[in-house]
Amino acid sequence: MHRILAAILVATSCIAMAQAQQDISTIHTTGPTFTLDQAITAAAGSMPGADVAQAGIAIAQAARTTAGLRPNPELQTQVENIAGSGPYGGFSQAETTIGLNIPIEMGGKRAARIAVADAQASRALLTAAITQADIRLQVTQLYVDAVAAERRLATAHDQRRIAQEAFAAARVRVQAGRASPIEEQRADVARLNAEAGVQRAQRLAEATRTNLGRRVGRSIVDPLDAAALDHLPTAISGPTFIDGNGTLALAAASADVAIADAGVRLARSQRVPDITAGPAVRRLEATNDHAAVFSLSIPIPLFNAGNAAVAQANAERTRAEAQRRMTAQDVEQAITDAKAEADNAATMARTASGPALAAAQEAARIARIGYREGKFGQLDLLDAERTLADTRIAAIDALAAYQNARAQLERLTAPAPQQGY
Repeated sequence: MHRILAAILVATSCIAMAQAQQDISTIHTTGPTFTLDQAITAAAGSMPGADVAQAGIAIAQAARTTAGLRPNPELQTQVENIAGSGPYGGFSQAETTIGLNIPIEMGGKRAARIAVADAQASRALLTAAITQADIRLQVTQLYVDAVAAERRLATAHDQRRIAQEAFAAARVRVQAGRASPIEEQRADVARLNAEAGVQRAQRLAEATRTNLGRRVGRSIVDPLDAAALDHLPTAISGPTFIDGNGTLALAAASADVAIADAGVRLARSQRVPDITAGPAVRRLEATNDHAAVFSLSIPIPLFNAGNAAVAQANAERTRAEAQRRMTAQDVEQAITDAKAEADNAATMARTASGPALAAAQEAARIARIGYREGKFGQLDLLDAERTLADTRIAAIDALAAYQNARAQLERLTAPAPQQGY
């Protein structure tokens, strides 16, 4: 009788396993795979940060055009010797002058303005490149989280199937008089907890898909690339120290120094007074004669010689240079930490998804067989199943941690574009 019940149990378990695998395989399997590269491309055209960066480039280009413009001339009209006394009471002695005042910039102000605008334009292009790198990092992390969440959901489905099988096995043993009813109650508790785990994993998987869809600008119903988590390096290689020269962060700090340098040249050029000169024509009402007039004006730098502005610009340059040195140290430290984190995560992922997972699966398989045959107790089975579940989740977490660490390292070491710098 016991052999018949055991055979029925094995057949039921196989059917349940096949049904569970079919349920898992039908999760988001309609349509082509929505890859990580497609997600990054879609996000680059839909995220507000990209629009902000492009607007910054447009602003810098307009500022460059404005900086190259020369000051506008002025049309001046002047009437003298009117509304006075005696012969000057009317307009008979009026002298009317019409002239054109032309500002002449001295000290290289226009070239200095253009230099500042060019430096700001280069910084705007760098800002756009930084924004694109940040978008790539954000989308990669969201994509990895979504794939990991769906793997956890698949694991939860599998654990529910296992708990259902264990509950059925416990019921058979109790009905056959080979076990206490407490075993059936324990198995039922494990089954209910596994069902709750599926519901939690389902909600998290839906939330991660929603967050990813919000970033890429559309709802995602196609399956994700499940293999995105499995790309591990064959071996840990490369130096621990990675030079930060040429990275986006350091290039941005250098661009700020270039802007500050241009600001110093502009402040120095402002110390040279401009000249306003212009020809004019004067008409004398009394004789109806005309005469030429030439005007020339030069401001006297008595109260503001521009020294304070130069001192301010020099202080800005000193701050920018110090900020660049600090950024260089921070970037190299961040890269070193990210490299170590990625290497450690790769080691953990390789171990958790390889030998550790295989050992936990084999231990759980032996525990199930031994429990059905009465060689192991229920506590041994529950412990093996719990260890397997924890190892599966640890493997998924380790793989996701490595992919996120690798994405962070790629963001920190992303090279600055060379064109225009």
